Amino acid sequence: MSIETVSLSGRKTQVSNKKMTFLESLYLVAIVKGLFITIKHLFTRKVTIKYPEQKREMSPVYRGQHMLMRDDEGRERCTACGLCALSCPAEAITMKAEERKPEEKHLYREEKYASIYEINMLRCIFCGLCEEACPKQAIYLTTSKKIVQADYDRGEFIYGKDKLVMPLEQALNNTKLKTAN
Repeated sequence: MSIETVSLSGRKTQVSNKKMTFLESLYLVAIVKGLFITIKHLFTRKVTIKYPEQKREMSPVYRGQHMLMRDDEGRERCTACGLCALSCPAEAITMKAEERKPEEKHLYREEKYASIYEINMLRCIFCGLCEEACPKQAIYLTTSKKIVQADYDRGEFIYGKDKLVMPLEQALNNTKLKTAN
C-alpha cells in the first residue's frame, strides 16, 4: 500500500508502507551494526589536550569576544542605529540611544550614541552578523585569544560598555602604529 503526500514545496512524494520481514522486525542487523561502530571507536586514538600545558590551535576564522571600537581620536564609533540588534538571530544585543551633549564631543563621533549597550553572552552564538550589519564598523569580534570566561552568576554574562568598549590606550596605540608606518 502506498500513500501520496504533498510537502510544503508542493512536490508530491510516494510513501510506501512496506511490511518488515521477520529478521528486520527483530532489529538484529541494526543492533550488530551499532555494536560494530562502538567497538571500532574503542580502538581509535583519543584526541586529548592537556589544557594548562598545551594550548589548542585556534581556527583562522575564530570569532572571539565582542569589542566596541573607537576611532583614531579615541571616540566611540557606535551611533546606536540598532542594526546589530536587529541582525542578531539570538536577540542577545540591547541598547538605548541618547543625544550627545556639546561637552561630550570628545567622547562620541556622531550626534547619537549608545548610552546603554549590552550583549548577553549566554544567548550570543558568535555568528558575526552584528559585525557585518554595522555601518560604522563599531562592533568587532576579536581574533585574539580572548574568550568569555566561566562564572557561576548569570548576571556576570551580560556584558555592558565597561567590558565591551576598546580601551582608550589601545585605540591611541593603533593610531601611533598607523602613523609610524
